[in-house]
Amino acid sequence: MGEVFAGRYELIDPIGRGGVGAVWRAWDHRRRRYVAAKVLQQSDAHTLLRFVREQALRIEHPHVLAPASWAADDDKVLFTMDLVSGGSLAHVIGDYGPLPPRFVCLLLDQLLSGLSTVHAEGVVHRDIKPANILMEATGSGRPHLRLSDFGISMRKGEPRLTETNYVVGTPGYFAPEQMMGAEPDFPADLFAVGLVALYLLQGQKPDAQALVEHFAAHGTPGAPEGIPEPLWQVLAGLLQPDPHARFRTATGARKALTAAVEMLPETGPDDEPVEVFDQIGPLPKGFGPDGPVTAPQQPPTPAPSPADAPSPAATPSPVAGAAQQEAPQLASGQQPSGQQAPTPPPSSMSETGSFHLAPPPAPPQQQPYPQPEFQQSGYQQPPAAPFAGDVPPAYAVGAPDPSQAPTSGVPHDPSATRPYTAQQHQRFPPVPAPPVQHAAPHPPVRRTRPGPPLKVAVPVLVVALICFAVGFWALTQV
Repeated sequence: MGEVFAGRYELIDPIGRGGVGAVWRAWDHRRRRYVAAKVLQQSDAHTLLRFVREQALRIEHPHVLAPASWAADDDKVLFTMDLVSGGSLAHVIGDYGPLPPRFVCLLLDQLLSGLSTVHAEGVVHRDIKPANILMEATGSGRPHLRLSDFGISMRKGEPRLTETNYVVGTPGYFAPEQMMGAEPDFPADLFAVGLVALYLLQGQKPDAQALVEHFAAHGTPGAPEGIPEPLWQVLAGLLQPDPHARFRTATGARKALTAAVEMLPETGPDDEPVEVFDQIGPLPKGFGPDGPVTAPQQPPTPAPSPADAPSPAATPSPVAGAAQQEAPQLASGQQPSGQQAPTPPPSSMSETGSFHLAPPPAPPQQQPYPQPEFQQSGYQQPPAAPFAGDVPPAYAVGAPDPSQAPTSGVPHDPSATRPYTAQQHQRFPPVPAPPVQHAAPHPPVRRTRPGPPLKVAVPVLVVALICFAVGFWALTQV
């Protein structure tokens, strides 16, 4: 298992590396899904401030890959975003080389759609290049593009984190005004979009410096080989060296692109379809589509049943020869005369996992009680009630107990206990029960009324009335 970051994100394997951090495939234990986690590698104040700016960006658009959440653990910080597994545009060019014009127009339309939302938030990306444009792994279906890596983006009007004469970005995708130290603005991003379009159509990185010099010296050149004229007119509007002659908004460039696509030739049947493959690779061992895979619990080993226990005949003993001689009789289903089938010994453990107790010792054989003296002196014991064919009632002394009924295969002789039970109940004559004496009825209890008796309460009430009358008379005299 990987390292768990801030108790929530489990880092699995690295999938990319940027200027200020490494990108990992991670498992979000709270949301139960895979995400891409960008971990900051440097801890200086300048890099940390850029990191905070990037993670604070929240833009919801299907073609924008912005940070979704962030976490900190000791001296490390990270932010997460959706996991995009199709690689970047650089991977697509590496697989196919120059792409068909209609396929490029579809990608440009998605890129300009996402960029228009970014610009609507007042954000200048400042680092648009093929490596920062990611692709979903859609196979041969409709491609899905997402603009990512807002590490050096900034809002218009915010203070810059670099010196005035220092340029931030990727060489080869700078706008001419960026090289001159101008303030970041939306047309600079559109110039980079035009360079990305040339890269997709030609299959190699364009020479931006030579292109700018050619535009400045000879004006707009003709369409390069392999690029249709309607599409080249749109790209030329993106690549103008003068930012005022360039498209001012991504929405305007997108409208011009839509009109140009209608004039492009249809895709022929011989054109190779473009497929976007999974570039991340399979999950490492210990992880599945639904997250970390826990080791399956081994089922408990069932206890051996008594039928599986080894029989005594399997143990070598001095009487093994005699047992082998009796084997034919046992195999034919006949039991030796006067003998019962041996009962297999109990197993070491029961089916519930508890141990069997040892069988109780056999009770000693009951000896008949001696005859009392009065029987020897001439007293004749009455004969026992006959049991031949008669079933005594359930309440009789000699009636068999149903709970003590013999099990199948074990003979039971009730006559073995008959003398004992008969003698036990005939030795002592029945004792008559004493007569029942009824207790005398209790006299009724006289209930008294709570409070003092009348001979005390009446004088007290009279004295109280007199005091009340005297007090009332005194008040009237005042």
